Amino acid sequence: MIAATATFTFRVEEDLKSEFAAAAKSRDRTGAQLLRDFMRDYVQQQQDASEHDAWFRRQVQMGIDSANAGNLIPAADVDAKFAAKRAATRRRLDSE
Repeated sequence: MIAATATFTFRVEEDLKSEFAAAAKSRDRTGAQLLRDFMRDYVQQQQDASEHDAWFRRQVQMGIDSANAGNLIPAADVDAKFAAKRAATRRRLDSE
């Protein structure tokens, strides 16, 4: 299946156009090929960011729902757990 094509026209400074064309040519590419690559990469980055944002929002909502359901750990328990981890790490470092 061949994708339909469209023309994308925009203005750019002549110096930038010349430098871009020379840089593209040095990589055996045309400016149009590079621009298509840049556009594809940008679209993919935006899709990835959007997917990550949706995942993150789901994770936050799960945490909120869990907390609202009463699934909480007292702060003193968390402090004690991490104090023990810090102490174990210090002992391990001191023994090396």
